[in-house]
Amino acid sequence: MLKAIHAQEDKAAALEKSGRVAEKLRSMKLNKAADKLLDGIAETLTYMDFPEEHWKKIRTNNAVERLDREIRRRTRFIGTFPDGESALMLVCARLRHVVSTQWGSKKYMDMKHLYGCDAESVLD
Repeated sequence: MLKAIHAQEDKAAALEKSGRVAEKLRSMKLNKAADKLLDGIAETLTYMDFPEEHWKKIRTNNAVERLDREIRRRTRFIGTFPDGESALMLVCARLRHVVSTQWGSKKYMDMKHLYGCDAESVLD
């Protein structure tokens, strides 16, 4: 049901769908879940205030997850560390490498879509 809310074309349709989902949850006697949904839905739909081209990249954290997987892979390869300081040094070295290579300078979002936006509508 939550995926259906976020699959809507615009924010108004998503808010309308969330109302219908809350009604369905109440009919299933899940009143607390319905209240929780209605209390937090506006916050989860904030990405819809931006241009549609940016929605997927704003609502997901794929870049962070990719970096986490890379660090996890490196630390598992090493196995055990003598202390926390050496583990921190490995993670920092990997982060420095990512920043200095093309992977760190790759453009994640094309900001030209924001130039035509009204800044106040995005920041509200």
